[in-house]
Amino acid sequence: MTMAGNLRKVTGLGGVGGLRRVARLARRRPRVDLSHPARSPLGSSVVNCVTYRDGVRAPRGGDLVDTVERVRKHGHGFVWLGLHEPTNDEFAGIAELFDLHPLAVEDAVEAHQRPKVERYGETLFAVFKTVCYVEHEELTATSEVVNTGEIMVFVGRDFVITVRHGRHGSLGPLREELESDTTQLAKGPSAVLHAIADHVVDDYLNVIDSVQEDIDKVETEVFAANGARADPGRIYQLKRELLELKRAVVPLGRPLLDLADRPVRVVDPEIQAYFRDVSDHLLRATEQIAAFDELLNSILQAHLAQVTVAQNEDMRKITAWAAVIAVPTMVCGVYGMNFDHMPELHWRFGYPLVVGVISVACWVLYRGFRRNGWL
Repeated sequence: MTMAGNLRKVTGLGGVGGLRRVARLARRRPRVDLSHPARSPLGSSVVNCVTYRDGVRAPRGGDLVDTVERVRKHGHGFVWLGLHEPTNDEFAGIAELFDLHPLAVEDAVEAHQRPKVERYGETLFAVFKTVCYVEHEELTATSEVVNTGEIMVFVGRDFVITVRHGRHGSLGPLREELESDTTQLAKGPSAVLHAIADHVVDDYLNVIDSVQEDIDKVETEVFAANGARADPGRIYQLKRELLELKRAVVPLGRPLLDLADRPVRVVDPEIQAYFRDVSDHLLRATEQIAAFDELLNSILQAHLAQVTVAQNEDMRKITAWAAVIAVPTMVCGVYGMNFDHMPELHWRFGYPLVVGVISVACWVLYRGFRRNGWL
């Protein structure tokens, strides 16, 4: 049985009629930008569907199937279809219409993928991890600092399909920015892929700048006068959040280099130079994350060293006072023995002499410890 037949069997949406039903369902939902939660109806998976010819948005007419047929008939332009967290049923008809590979479709629907770029015939499938900085008044041991999402991009000769997971990383502002640069948008679907990659990497740099402020605050507190009392849980929390950021940023390095250096049919040769610029920005982000990780390790080691020094100081004080107390304890212990023949036992000035000797000895010990910094 063919791939299309399998999809018909599973989804019951086979044929143009089924695809038209999917398109009509998408058309009935308002096309809104999910970056505006107040105007975003929950459950609306199709965010927008736009046709571009020579870098200019074409008037909307007909359903998705008609739009794709017109683009393929004229042989120029492309369709940009944006979705947000679609279900298997919602995506099945779209996958059949654009002949998307089942493995890529599964990754796009299920999400939780590593950043990557894969080729399936004439279609390029890219996965980007999106990140956003979670604002917080005070960093605690349980504060969320970095929140991640995903953007999957299908790029073909005449289409771009973006599938977004998460409540951040909206592509609405990016779409408006691209539409204002018709020269770049006229280069085809690969221009959209570059714009998304550049947008994602720019967000990485913005989040890194915000994380650096948290690290600077923790560093200042650790090296303050009472740094030994700083909460190490906050340092561990920053390291955990930095690890999540690292998982989003570092794996994207190789895919961007491949897009910049290896020829791909659906990527315009002029766009490849732009991918090199994005790769350079990603390298900067990767280096900063590595530096932050080393810095947090140093801060943690410094904090542990301060705790050890504080404990040593406490032990020295305890030891010094124990030595001072040992003198009267020893003398009183000697004279507390029940013997008749002891030195100066029946002497009238015996008690004042013993008290004086104890006082002088304790004072000498106290002065010595004080001079050496133990007290």
